[in-house]
Amino acid sequence: MKIRIEVVGGLNEDELVIRCGRVDDTIRRIHQYVIEQTQAGAKITFYKDNEEFYFPLEEVLFFETEGEHIYAHTASDAYRIKYRLYELEELLPKDFVRASKSAVVNVRQIYSIARNITASSLIRFVGSHKQLYVSRYYYAELRRRLAPGGSRALSG
Repeated sequence: MKIRIEVVGGLNEDELVIRCGRVDDTIRRIHQYVIEQTQAGAKITFYKDNEEFYFPLEEVLFFETEGEHIYAHTASDAYRIKYRLYELEELLPKDFVRASKSAVVNVRQIYSIARNITASSLIRFVGSHKQLYVSRYYYAELRRRLAPGGSRALSG
């Protein structure tokens, strides 16, 4: 395996490309390690009742505004957080994308999207009954992130 680092001036964001003949266990482990390292900087405390919770961001299906608060939804629960959606967009890894004015969604947790040309489309999530609408305005970017070669290129 060859490894090289290229420094390219003027980039808005660092990019890591893995070129391989096939995706095997080694490539998957490298990919997972890079994801874990890039998400290590995003530490979010989740609150419910009088408790603080700490769990991986991968467990979050979506973040949604409810009244004055922002909630992080997992497959089975919801937790309050102390960030605004625009702050989350800057803090979260690229697997999270805006779905509407009031929601940011984890593209790795999307199971299906029921497309509606005239209105919002319905998102369903892996292993959960929870659903969320993606507005027409944000739909194209969400689809781009879900497409092969988007941020889900090696998900499985």
